[in-house]
Amino acid sequence: MLTDQLLAEIESGQGETLMRAARRVPRTRQDRPVTLGCLLRWITAGVIALNGQRVRLEAARLAGKWITTPGAILRFIRAQTPSAEQATPRTTTPLRRSRAAERAGRQLEELRI
Repeated sequence: MLTDQLLAEIESGQGETLMRAARRVPRTRQDRPVTLGCLLRWITAGVIALNGQRVRLEAARLAGKWITTPGAILRFIRAQTPSAEQATPRTTTPLRRSRAAERAGRQLEELRI
C-alpha cells in the first residue's frame, strides 16, 4: 500500500530495504529473526487483526526492490494492537457456561425464587 505519508518518509531519507527493516523488527517465535519472506507476506497478503480487518505493511517498489520505513513498521504494529477499549472480552467455554448456570440455579433455589 502506497500512501503519501510513506512517500514523504522515503523522500526524507528514512527508506530502507526489507533486509534492513527485518533486522529492526524484534525476533519472533522461538527467538528466530523475522525473515525477508515474512516482510513480503506482510506487504502482499497482510495479517488479520483482532477486529477482523486485514492489515498490510506499507512499502514501495524502487528500482526493482521493496522499501519501507520505520514509521510504516510502527503503523503496522499499531494497527494490530488493540487499545484497552477494543480488547476482546474473555470467551467462555460451554463447560464454564453450564457451571455458571448451575451456580445461578442453586442461588435462586436458596432465595426461593
